Amino acid sequence: MWYDVELAQKLLHGHIPQTVRVYGWKPWTVSLGYNQSEKDIDRTKCNEYGFDVVRRPTGGRAILHANELTYSVVMFADGKGITEIYSLISRALVAGLSTICPTVSYETSQPNFRQLYRKQESLPCFSSSARYEVQIGGKKLVGSAQRRFSGPEGNEVVLQHGSILLGPEHTLLSELLRIDDEAVRKAIQSDFEQKTTDFSTATGRIITFDEVVVAIKEGFEKALNVHFVSTSESIYEHTNVRV
Repeated sequence: MWYDVELAQKLLHGHIPQTVRVYGWKPWTVSLGYNQSEKDIDRTKCNEYGFDVVRRPTGGRAILHANELTYSVVMFADGKGITEIYSLISRALVAGLSTICPTVSYETSQPNFRQLYRKQESLPCFSSSARYEVQIGGKKLVGSAQRRFSGPEGNEVVLQHGSILLGPEHTLLSELLRIDDEAVRKAIQSDFEQKTTDFSTATGRIITFDEVVVAIKEGFEKALNVHFVSTSESIYEHTNVRV
């Protein structure tokens, strides 16, 4: 994810074009939001599972990056606000991912995150959906976060990345949180079951990483009228970088 920041800086200084990147995680890893406390995660339990713990360069709450695809978009803001960019990228994601599951859509309401984050139940990112986050049947499928970088001439670059769930393994996060009250842990697990879904569960078949890659590419091309070109730098060189 810090490589995404490098790409944002390169775009800001005109060294690369606007970029869409995808990657997976090995080993599975918990990422904390930029301002989230490390005390929220039980590192002993993570070590027992063989999971890493990292801090994201973007905000939000904890995510277990397991059976998923992480997407990353680095683009110019062009005067657009945060929700405008979310809407733009969500339209592209929905256009592509709906070819896998026709009921993919995005959330239209916005929760009160300031009030929500006061509760332990909000420790996982997938415990709630922000406006324009991608879902299936009212259940969250994609968790996204955004960060902006400003250049000396006032130009602004947006980094947005997100986790697209391929299977239900993200629910293991409830076991990795540092929580004393088991009732809270059960409430979080219940939230996962009631408020989130994944492609394999929603479609009743195994959805592969490569299948989602193709869908995302087609979605961006269709919704945003963009054309992807290859660069001299292979994205696969960075797939297993651990920060």
